Amino acid sequence: MQGFQLTFYTQQDRRHHHISLGEWLVQAAIELGISGATLTIAVEGFGRDRKLHSAHFFDLTDQPVEVTMAVNEQQAKRIFEYLKAENVKVFYVKTPIEFGMTGES
Repeated sequence: MQGFQLTFYTQQDRRHHHISLGEWLVQAAIELGISGATLTIAVEGFGRDRKLHSAHFFDLTDQPVEVTMAVNEQQAKRIFEYLKAENVKVFYVKTPIEFGMTGES
């Protein structure tokens, strides 16, 4: 199947509707019928502000978070419309991919 890999980058302390933005993005994917999403907590990273974001022993609020999903064209359109309607501002990467399952079904 042809589609896109969507990867959203945020931080542990960013919230939307009182939950972390990463968790909210995974829930949005479920609500929109997307087949799967992976939330990855990173150790360290930096963004356009050039500030290093990392997990600290007692404080994880600055920890980088990544949410990745493989979607078809319609699903990509739906999630971006949903983000716009929810007024969510988040950095993303959208990459054309081929995806599917191996083995017998």
